[in-house]
Amino acid sequence: MKNYTITVNGNVYDVTVEEKGSTGAAPVAASAPAPKAAAPKAATGAGSIKIEAGAAGKVFKLEATPGTKVKAGDTVLVLEVMKMETPVVAPKDGVVATIDVAEGQAVESGDLLATMNE
Repeated sequence: MKNYTITVNGNVYDVTVEEKGSTGAAPVAASAPAPKAAAPKAATGAGSIKIEAGAAGKVFKLEATPGTKVKAGDTVLVLEVMKMETPVVAPKDGVVATIDVAEGQAVESGDLLATMNE
């Protein structure tokens, strides 16, 4: 038995391959996708206001960093959703506490992207 980690379309799978001599292909047993790598977080701790993804996509660009003062409607980051750049904005005035994703990271609807404090 040999264990491999394979990435397909951004999904990581742990795969075990059983070797049965040299007569053809070995059967493959794929396990559930491995957990996503932890995104970088700021050392200041989580804020009380959570900013979550409204749709599945990929983080295209980070516009703010922890400690940045933002006003309601200011862009915190940009997601690429269905090949379109979609700004994710601050819901109210405050200070960005954490950025919980990295550029290029795939996100699902409802995933935590960032936190803020008033």
